[in-house]
Amino acid sequence: MLSNQPSVEIDLLAEQAMKLSPNDRTDLAERLLFSVAATQPALHPSWGPELARRVAELDAGAAELIEADEVFAESRRIINSHLVGR
Repeated sequence: MLSNQPSVEIDLLAEQAMKLSPNDRTDLAERLLFSVAATQPALHPSWGPELARRVAELDAGAAELIEADEVFAESRRIINSHLVGR
């Protein structure tokens, strides 16, 4: 079961980790991230061409990245405008 509260063990580990040097903390963080990434399912092969197309558009300057906060704010604005119109 997922919880919003970190466990006591995680709190203790974090406390110990903060005592490490910055380089060691970076190494630990990378190891933890890679361990999680290794458990994530791979993308479906059909996404390969779509991702390549999107990267090519970005590289060519034909598209631009938008911050997630901006996307979510705009999405909320659109949804709210439709709800108000009901």
